[in-house]
Amino acid sequence: MTETLGQRLQRLRKQASLTQEDVANQLNITAQAVSKWENDISAPDISALVPLSHILGVSLNELLGEEPATKVLPQDQRKNIDSMFLRVKCHSSDNDDVNVNLPLALVKVILDSGGNIPISAGKVSLADIDFNKIYQLIESGLVGKIVDVNSGDGDKIEIWVE
Repeated sequence: MTETLGQRLQRLRKQASLTQEDVANQLNITAQAVSKWENDISAPDISALVPLSHILGVSLNELLGEEPATKVLPQDQRKNIDSMFLRVKCHSSDNDDVNVNLPLALVKVILDSGGNIPISAGKVSLADIDFNKIYQLIESGLVGKIVDVNSGDGDKIEIWVE
């Protein structure tokens, strides 16, 4: 059975440990409107979709039902790694947001020099993520969303390779 938009909204809201009222307050709408969405009585206005995806900590594609594609590409389908990007999204429970797009060529230089990627948003930090291992996976052809962390206190980290 295919998940409806309302079912998906409810699942994503619960995964984010939010109430209907929490979502409504952040969108400046009523909790009843969110309830109607989740019961498939109505749907969000198109202008609310991007903010809603941020509140729920998912991409717009995932919000609309497209599963994120993480895959290992065969050698003949891989792009030149120097033309690819490491995209990092951090969202703290304090509503601090950081979005960073790093060319993989720069990431390689930083890692080769013994450095780390010092990215944080409020209390969310990437200090414990082993970027050397991530880079090795990327060299092996891994693309898509490769890290997706939702902490118990509402912090979120996503790392994409594109």
